[in-house]
Amino acid sequence: MKVTLFSSKPYDEAFLKRLNPSFGHELVFIENRLNPQTAHFAYGSPAVCAFVNDVLDAATLEKLAHGGTRFIAMRCAGYNNVDLAAAQSLGLQVARVPAYSPFAVAEHAVALFLSLNRHVHKAYNRVRDGNFSIDGLIGHDVHGMTIGVIGTGSIGRIFARIMSGFGCEVLACDVVQDPECLSMGVRYVDLDELFARSHAISLHCPLTPQTRHLIEEKTLTQMRDGIFIVNTSRGGLIDTEAAIAAIKNGKLGGLALDVYEEESELFFEDRSIGIIQDDVFMRLTTFPNVLVTGHQAFFTHEAMENIANTTLGNLADFEAGRICPNLVKLKTQAPP
Repeated sequence: MKVTLFSSKPYDEAFLKRLNPSFGHELVFIENRLNPQTAHFAYGSPAVCAFVNDVLDAATLEKLAHGGTRFIAMRCAGYNNVDLAAAQSLGLQVARVPAYSPFAVAEHAVALFLSLNRHVHKAYNRVRDGNFSIDGLIGHDVHGMTIGVIGTGSIGRIFARIMSGFGCEVLACDVVQDPECLSMGVRYVDLDELFARSHAISLHCPLTPQTRHLIEEKTLTQMRDGIFIVNTSRGGLIDTEAAIAAIKNGKLGGLALDVYEEESELFFEDRSIGIIQDDVFMRLTTFPNVLVTGHQAFFTHEAMENIANTTLGNLADFEAGRICPNLVKLKTQAPP
């Protein structure tokens, strides 16, 4: 079966090509992002494969369907960029990779927090410049901190377990209390208490209308002065303008982001030879207590292999007429 893969990078091609002989698909790799202007590249492909920043709105889906596409394989867990209602009306099936490596994302969140707390990013740059002064690099003991975890799915659960191992009190907030979290001593509280008591908060919840800008001016005022916030989930969970104001007034002691609400115009591309036009993002990068990585939390060998294997398996299910266990239903809530 012919499959057109959009937003393809060399690492995608390497992992997919290595595993594809067991499936036998005809893989066509396209560097362009999928949108209404590029959908014609998939003409004649029964299936396409897309990624987090591809645009799968009604206009794109209509062009895909017109070109003969019937199956969309997302090589990621999230699908908030897919118009599921339009897909259903056009007879397009959408599948995802529900889990690839929750350890990868949780561990990256921990790495961001530790780097932020101990100013590792600043120390690294100083030493490279021959500056061995440690003035301004003082951090806090993580042991004994109260850590807030918003969302205790597979990633949030692992993050909570790691922080418990550091000797932290872990508070959590989720619509469902995870038995494993409860067994390790995690205490579920409402958001107001979590905001008020936490020294650091890590976000691991989905982006929905209810969670959009969960971190904004009002909720920031409920938090301790100097709080750390880590986001490896969805950029839209944080109101960036409000976060900048909180950094400037000292409410936010540190902000670590692997995602950004306007990342689709920035991430996964080399922007170093041009001028970045996003003034808000560039303002973020001027603060010494802000640490940004470009949506790489998932990026481990293990995760990439799992993504490739599950994606190819989803495509094989469609080709064989089998029910794919990873189909996305219209009323299903997008995952973390």
